[in-house]
Parts: sequence; structure tokens; C-alpha cells
Amino acid sequence: MDEGLHQARALLSAATRVAVLTGAGISAESGIPTFRDAMTGLWSQFRPEDLATPEAFAANPKVVWAWYAWRRELVAEAAPNAGHAALVALERRTPHFALITQNVDGLHARAGSRNVIELHGNIMEDRCCAEGRVLTPADELPGTPPRCARCGAPVRPGVVWFGETLPPRALEEAFAEAQRCDVFLSIGTSTVVEPAASLPFAALEAGASVLEVNPTRTPLSAQATIVLAGAAGEVLPRLVGWS
Repeated sequence: MDEGLHQARALLSAATRVAVLTGAGISAESGIPTFRDAMTGLWSQFRPEDLATPEAFAANPKVVWAWYAWRRELVAEAAPNAGHAALVALERRTPHFALITQNVDGLHARAGSRNVIELHGNIMEDRCCAEGRVLTPADELPGTPPRCARCGAPVRPGVVWFGETLPPRALEEAFAEAQRCDVFLSIGTSTVVEPAASLPFAALEAGASVLEVNPTRTPLSAQATIVLAGAAGEVLPRLVGWS
């Protein structure tokens, strides 16, 4: 990996525009279970699809809310890792930097990343089911789930569920960043969940160098400019020159 790491460092040093895509792998290194790994204990009787659709919430709002409350506790207890910190350092020295994430845990922002595009929302946010707006505790009436104090509609987690479209503005910004960057980093993502999986390929088509950081090979590996095999928390600090 050393030769590839040297080449990747050179590409990043020369780049003025860098776009990054992160997936569940970088969050798993902070102890946050991946979506399907969260189906344990009390939740092992359910499939993710049973708890993460608008239909499931309409049918069993208390159960769905309880599952998300448990997942929120896991996120609140987790801390950003060395991979998150390395991306903060990379952003600080890059003239134009965009971090696109499939993760809903908000760890990038907590680590200090500024230009974060959350494709799948944020699990720590509450939204009104009817109005779609982000709510604070002062905007909610008590209950399981709470209700919007303004319109009375149920409150839901601020994430994208199965069967829902991604936020149009976030998706548009993500593809724009991929298509105009000099270097695109794909980190800890399987590159199979669309539409995010198309982002590194869009960057390649636009002429960018694409670096993949992942412990295992993915559909992107054969086309990536450089593949750095390993965990984000180990590879990224070396990539940005920490070690």
C-alpha cells in the first residue's frame, strides 16, 4: 500500500477541489452498528424494512420510535474516530472541499467537518410528518412519538426511509461536487446503494482521480485510480500525513 499511499498523497496535494463520500464503515469504527447489524437483541425479530418505512411508522409508530430512540442512544455515546479527524484536517488545507455522507449519525460535524452533505438525513433530528420541518423540543407535544405543537402531526426521525426519495437539494449538490472535483475519495462504502453508488463513477467520467479506502473490494475497486485497502481510521491519518 505504501506506493499507492505516496501516489494518493501527491494527488491530494495538487488538488484544489476534493470531494469525499463516506459510508457505514467509518461509523462502524466508532462503534455504531451498521443498519442491518442494529437488528439485535429485542429487535432481532424485525427486518430493517419493518421499522424503516413510512408504512411501518404509520402502522406501529410506538415500535418504530422506540427503535430509533435506542439507535440515537448508541449514536450519542459514540465519538468521532481518527478517520473523521483526518478528514477535518484535509478539509482545512483544501481550497474547496465537500464531504458527502450516507451516514445519519452526524459524527462528521461533531468532529469539525464544515461542508457536509447528508444524503440520508440525520438521526438526531426530529421532523414534522406533515410539514417536513426540523423541530426542537419546544416545537413538540409529549408522546410516543411526540406530536408537532403547531399542526398536531406525528413527529418522525429526520432520516430517509425505504421507499422515500433522497433530499433533492443534497443529491444535486453531491453530484455537482463529484463532477467538478479533482480528486474523489470513496471511504467505507460498499458502492452498491444507489444513487450514492454512482457518485464515484460520475467523478471518474468527469476526469477526476478516484481514491478508494475500504477493507474489502467493491464494484468501484476495478475502476478506481488508487485502492487503499484498510480501515478509514488507519489509512486516512497516513493519507493526510499524520503518520
